[in-house]
Amino acid sequence: MIDRRSLLARGALIGGFALSPRLAFAAAATNARLVFVILRGAMDGLSAFPSLGDSRLDRLRGALARPPEQLGPPLKLTSDFAAHPALAGFAGLFAAQEAAVVHAIASPYRERSHFDAQNILETGGNAAYALKDGWLNRLLPLLPQAPPPVAVSATLPALLRGDAPATSFAPSKLPDASASLKARVAALYENDALLHRLWSEAMATEMMAGSSDGGTNPQGLAATAARLLADPAGPRIAVLDLGGWDTHAGQAARLGNQFRQLDGVIKALKTGLGPAWSETLVICATEFGRTVAANGTNGTDHGTASAALLAGGRLKGSPAGGKVVGDWPGLAKLYEDRDLMPTTSLNSLFAGAAAGLFGLDPALVSRRVFAAAPAPPLTLLRS
Repeated sequence: MIDRRSLLARGALIGGFALSPRLAFAAAATNARLVFVILRGAMDGLSAFPSLGDSRLDRLRGALARPPEQLGPPLKLTSDFAAHPALAGFAGLFAAQEAAVVHAIASPYRERSHFDAQNILETGGNAAYALKDGWLNRLLPLLPQAPPPVAVSATLPALLRGDAPATSFAPSKLPDASASLKARVAALYENDALLHRLWSEAMATEMMAGSSDGGTNPQGLAATAARLLADPAGPRIAVLDLGGWDTHAGQAARLGNQFRQLDGVIKALKTGLGPAWSETLVICATEFGRTVAANGTNGTDHGTASAALLAGGRLKGSPAGGKVVGDWPGLAKLYEDRDLMPTTSLNSLFAGAAAGLFGLDPALVSRRVFAAAPAPPLTLLRS
C-alpha cells in the first residue's frame, strides 16, 4: 500500500525538486536575471587571464606561465591581457562587449582555508562563520517582486540561506514517472490544500525546467537554470556550483578541462536564456587565487587575489563591457611575497553588480547587504 507520506517523498523525486512551501509562481516585476556561479577550489586567475609581456610570470611559473601548446596560444582580450585558449567562447563574448573580467580581486579573507574562504565569499562578511545568512539572501528584500531564487543543486548553498524565501532544484537521475502516476498523485492531494499546492508547484517547476536527460553535468545544469530563468513565471536569480579548481598538481591539463567546462556553462546559459540573455548578468567568482610561483608538482598553491568573470547581455554598452576592470597591481610586488596583490573587493563587485542590474541605490546595497565588510560599489552596469 502506498500512503500519503511515501507518495510525497516519491513526488519530490519524480519532479526532481525539493518541494518548498515558499516557492511561488507569479509574474515578476523585473526582467533582469542574475546567475551566480561559485567556482569552488580557488581558480587561478593568472592562468585564466594572464597579463601580456610580464617576464616575472614566466620566471616564477616556467612552463605553467602559458597554456600547453596543443591548446593554442592565449587569446588576446586587450593590449595588456589575454584569455586562456579554452575560454574561446568567453573571449568571443568579450569582443562583443557581453563579457568582462575583474582582475586582482579578493574577499576580506587573508588566510588559505577553502571552507573559511568559501563561507566569506557566500556570506559577504569579514570573518568566517561570523554571519549566518548569505549576502544574496540579504539582497532579496531590496529587489522588485519576483519568484524566489533557485540553486540548481541538491542543497541550498550558504549564499542563499537566510530569512528570505529561496529554494533548490536538482534534476533527478531516476527514471521519470508516467503521466498517469502523476495524475493519480494530483488526485490524491486534491482535497488537501497544502499538499495540492506543493505538488502543483513541483509540476510547474518540472515543466519550466524541461527535460533533464543527460542534464546532471555542469552544462546540463546550466541549461536547466537557463530554462527556469527564461520562463516568464520563473525565478530571476539562479546559483550554480562548479568545483574542481584546487590545482596543486598537474595544473596545465586540469585547468584546460576546467576552463572548457566553464566556457560550456556560459554558452549553455546564453543559449537557454534566448532573448532573456539581453537582461542577464552572470557572475563567476572563486574563494581566493593561487600562488604566482609554481610548486614542485606542476601546480600552484593557495593564494590571495584571483579574477572574476562577468558575462551577459546587460554588459553590452555598459562601463564594464569588453573591459578588464580593476587596478592591476602587476607582479613586481607580491602579497606576502607569493601571491597576486588584491586591489579590488569581491563585495564591491557584488554590490555594484546587483545595484546596476536591478536599478538599486549602490550605497543602499552596500549598507544593507555588506555592512559587516563594506566596500565602495563598482560601477559596472547602466541601470
